Formats: sequence, structure tokens, C-alpha cells
Amino acid sequence: MRKTLLALLLLTASGLVQAQVQLREGHPQTYTVVSGDTLWDISGKFLSEPWKWKEIWHANPQIHDPDLIYPGDSLTLSYVNGQPQVTLNRGESHGTVKLSPRIRSTPMVDAIPSIPLGAINAFLLSNRIVDTPDQFDKAPYIVAGNAERVLSGQGDRIYVRGKLDPAHSVYGLFRQGKTYTDPKTQEVLGINADDIGGGEVVATEGDVSTLQLQRSTQEVRLGDRLFASEERAINSTFMPSSPQTPIEGLIIDVPRGVTQIGEYDVVTLDKGKRDGLAEGNVLAIFKTGETVRDRITGEQVKIPDERSGLLMVFRTYDKLSYGLVLRASRSLAVMDKVRNP
Repeated sequence: MRKTLLALLLLTASGLVQAQVQLREGHPQTYTVVSGDTLWDISGKFLSEPWKWKEIWHANPQIHDPDLIYPGDSLTLSYVNGQPQVTLNRGESHGTVKLSPRIRSTPMVDAIPSIPLGAINAFLLSNRIVDTPDQFDKAPYIVAGNAERVLSGQGDRIYVRGKLDPAHSVYGLFRQGKTYTDPKTQEVLGINADDIGGGEVVATEGDVSTLQLQRSTQEVRLGDRLFASEERAINSTFMPSSPQTPIEGLIIDVPRGVTQIGEYDVVTLDKGKRDGLAEGNVLAIFKTGETVRDRITGEQVKIPDERSGLLMVFRTYDKLSYGLVLRASRSLAVMDKVRNP
């Protein structure tokens, strides 16, 4: 009796695990990675829910950097104890890796990215979040332009007052932008720092430094603030995953200023590290239902929220995150909701 019960429990558990990972109809048995692929694209070839890729990923342990996938690599779908697994066989372009004292390594830059980095490259160069207004108030600022100019641009020299870090010679110039607050509690979540340009420190005397402007996106003004260049490269090789905690958030901004959001647009979310979000997390987007008047009763009735897309978080701050919309079945907007997929 005990053996029968144990077997039943094992079969039930196995069925539950299988139910968690649903293979896409018409999925391939093998797939050879090509240049231009992303991990999200490849996940979608095998799975109905691409964010569960990690649950079937079983790279060969003898392969150097097994989490990285390169053009020419072959992926094979098989079953182990009834469970689907995708295994990696390293392509010839990167050498067939065998158990030997010498392992051939490949630069990470050649690995396929998780998401299309071209959609966010320009964004990454010009956007950052500052946690509190104090950070702006205490940051070094432009006190004067060359020859007493009020406005400066690329190639000009400007003069900065404030304490600069001797370890950094390159600084970004920013102007205080939109302040993000929690729609419910009104807590300040962070401040968008609008990119103005950047330059290099060429001289310092007391608390005044001379900066050579190397680029400018608009006219540089007196009072613009300086922050050391954010040395925080985007992690291009994370695997898509579900958040580890329940997430109930909102899209609160579109940094590029559009009102209608579509595929490959970058959005700002009102949730961050403190809420359990991590880079690589996938969230479902729900179009917020409108409130309409019931013509029969005269009451105001809210239409149900409708699932309308998916996004992947690619950069997290303490209270805010940036995400890239990967799917959109309809036009999205600020104040649409995001939840666990």
C-alpha cells in the first residue's frame, strides 16, 4: 500500500513539473544558432512560455562558459526521466570542447545576447536614475563657461565647482528631469537624470575643475550637474526568468517621451530591487480596463484588465527598473499594469 501511494505521489509530482514547462507546438528537435539570434527568440522556438527556458536548459558540464551560446552552436531537445531538456553542443566555429587540460575560450562579446541590444544601446548611453533630490543638490555643478559664456557645447571648456573623485576623469553632465513617485503612497522612487553631454577633467585648482566637453546632446547651461560615468554594463547574457516574488507594478514612464508604447520600447517601472525584481525577469503587461457608464443602471463599471504583452527587465535600481517590451498585442500606455507572467 505504501509503495503504491509513493508511486502515485511520484507520478503526480512528475506531472506537475511537466505541466510547468509547456513546449511550443511544432517545436524543433534541434536548432543551430545563427548570427542575429537572441536567447529570447531561441526560447520562443522551444517553449510557449520563453521565460521558463532555465527549467529545461542543461548545458554540457564540460563546456567552458556553458551559459553562453554562440552562432554555430547546436541545441538538441531530449527527454530525461520524462522531462524535456535542451542540451548544448559547441559549434565548430568555437572549437569542439573535449575533456583535456587545454580549454579553448571565446570572448563573451561573441555570445548571442538575451534581448536585441540594438533597441536599448542608445538608451543606455543617455539615461540614469538618481535615488534622491539630495544627490542632485550635492553633485558638482557648472559654475562658468569659457569666456564667461552662459551656454556651451561640444569642444568648449567649462568650469565646475564641487568635489570630484580623483579616481574618475570622465564625467557625464545631467539636468534634473522627471521625479517619479509611487501613485498610491506618493513616496519618491527616483529622479530621471536627463543626459546633457559629457567631458573629461583636464585641470583642478581647489574646488574648481576645468572640463573639456567631448559631447553634448543639447546646450550645456550653468547649474547643470556632474556624475561620474556609470560603469555598469548591461548584462547581455542573463537568462529569461520569472520573478522570485509576486510583483504588482505599473508602467510609470516612457523615457523617450511617446504616449503609445509598442514592441522594443523602453519603459520605466515603479518596482525595483527592493521589491524582488532582478535583471532578466519577465513580466506580463496588462492593459488597464477603462471605466464606462452602464446605460441600463447608470452605474460606473470598470472593464477587466486585458493581458496585452510581455517585457523583460534589463536594468534595476532600488525602487525603479527599466524594461524592454518584447511583445505587444495592442498599443500600450503609461499606467498599464505589470505582473508575474
